[in-house]
Amino acid sequence: MSTQTPHARPGRVLAGLATFFVVLLVVLLAGSHWGDARLTPRLGLDLEGGTQMVLTPVLTGQQQDINQDQLDQARDIINQRADAGGIAGAEVTTQGGRNIVVSMPGVPSQEVEDAIRRSSQLQFRPVLVVMPTGGLAPLPTPTDDVTDEPTGEPTDDATESVEPTTPATPEASPTTNSGLIPQGFAADATPTEAPTDASTDEATESPAGEESADPGVTPTDPTDPAWVTDALYAEFEALDCTTDDEATAEQDPAAAVVACRAGGGEKYILGPVVVDGSGIADASAGYQAGPQGQPSSTVEIALELTGDAREAYGQISSQMVQLPTPRNQLAAVLDRQVIVAPYFQSAILDGRASITGGFTIEEARALAQQLKFGALPMSFALETRDQVSPLLGGEQLRMGLLAGLIGMILVFGYSLFQYRLLGFVTIGSLVLAGALTYLVVTLLGWRYNYRLDMAGVTGLIVAVGITADSFIVFFERVRDEVRDGRTIRSAVDAGWERASRTILAGDAVTLLAAGVLWTLASSNVRGFAFTLGLTTIIDLIIVFFFTKPMMQWLTRREFFGQGHKLSGLNPELLGARNPIYAGRGRVRGPITEGAQA
Repeated sequence: MSTQTPHARPGRVLAGLATFFVVLLVVLLAGSHWGDARLTPRLGLDLEGGTQMVLTPVLTGQQQDINQDQLDQARDIINQRADAGGIAGAEVTTQGGRNIVVSMPGVPSQEVEDAIRRSSQLQFRPVLVVMPTGGLAPLPTPTDDVTDEPTGEPTDDATESVEPTTPATPEASPTTNSGLIPQGFAADATPTEAPTDASTDEATESPAGEESADPGVTPTDPTDPAWVTDALYAEFEALDCTTDDEATAEQDPAAAVVACRAGGGEKYILGPVVVDGSGIADASAGYQAGPQGQPSSTVEIALELTGDAREAYGQISSQMVQLPTPRNQLAAVLDRQVIVAPYFQSAILDGRASITGGFTIEEARALAQQLKFGALPMSFALETRDQVSPLLGGEQLRMGLLAGLIGMILVFGYSLFQYRLLGFVTIGSLVLAGALTYLVVTLLGWRYNYRLDMAGVTGLIVAVGITADSFIVFFERVRDEVRDGRTIRSAVDAGWERASRTILAGDAVTLLAAGVLWTLASSNVRGFAFTLGLTTIIDLIIVFFFTKPMMQWLTRREFFGQGHKLSGLNPELLGARNPIYAGRGRVRGPITEGAQA
């Protein structure tokens, strides 16, 4: 009996592949018409040229020089930022033991330049005082906001915890003040209310946390209001978030500081750093999941902390979740600007934090990308910016493409000589593989800034031989089955069962080699590794969804199914054995489909 799959419908598989091609083509044409997509692949630095930027470190008064370790660390981080996906072909090198040279294909945007050279030092600091930039009073959170904390306390209990806004008694310590804000700020918190003598005297005798400046009063932890001294509060009052630009100024991580909210609106007094950005293992942007796991409209940045940062974050969250607002808020400070200052709803002990703050998904992705690649040990200033000519240019690209075309013609000739008209299946498969590769490379250039360099072109040329090898393995397995006495239709299915394992094993080895090259090689060799891996995956798509169903469809036609001498599957020319029953539904000999037992 036959091993032909009873429900094999090669026509549907071929139609599905054609639909896939049409979808990719429509996406590319639509992107070209309504977006900034190009109908040709983007070229790399060696083929198209680009921009070269020389960055010099910005040294502060506390940092007189840099060492080689800092420079190497900065180079690696800048390389990750300039070539986030590893496929843009950016090159980052050091120069003179001090400067960093960044060479990028094309003309980078201002946002890309800023992301490359900014330090982006993320720090988590507890909030001590918050004030609107247009007002004079701190912003203690209203009672109903406190009830949003997951303590489950009733409104009356929550109201009692906010009592420090009433006039203080003589026994009240200005440095404790129920933990909300320093005592000197409590008198200013309600300027429109009828003041009492106690509150007036208090505002005069203990302005701005005067008691905190007492040498005998020492802050006990990063959330202690005793960090707020007269000098710090004066700096806080003088801070103008609409004009001050101190994003690159260095701040002591062990001291309390003042900071503005990114985009304006609020300014803060913040305690010492409790967790820094070096402990971030991963950062990603997306939409926060709802109660039932469904995506919501809230944009979040998901942080994953590791090592000491995970432990420190768990400890500070366990402590701050029990404090009143605003001391239960932990500000994420990026380059001296507070990007968000959420309050803790619960202790975070697993090192997985979520930041939300009304930013767009694009802003969140840009920020997550900076945070993911760590903090530069210093910031850099742009010293020079020049356009660079292509190292190889269009002539080398044309020669490389010509070499690939010659290789394909040789493969076409060999296929027609060895497999007769069956060789047209090889030709069609290679043409489709080339078309799919072109579409994918062009779309990647549009969406992910993939740049095709000369190393990548070399990978495409090598892929011609790898793809042709898969077809040869399949055809030879089918011909072996015909020699063993199977009918041609059953030989295709039996040959595919044997050939598919060999094809998968061979392509798996190629993918493994491409992965090793991608991991260990430099940016130039990465282009070769990427195209080698990409074309190997495309080879599997073509073999499984075109070559196999096309062979099944052709063997249902009389020319191939009856083994015409020009079909490449003629049993007599292949030396099939005599028609003797061999068991398991097979006969040995050159029989046709209609004569099968």
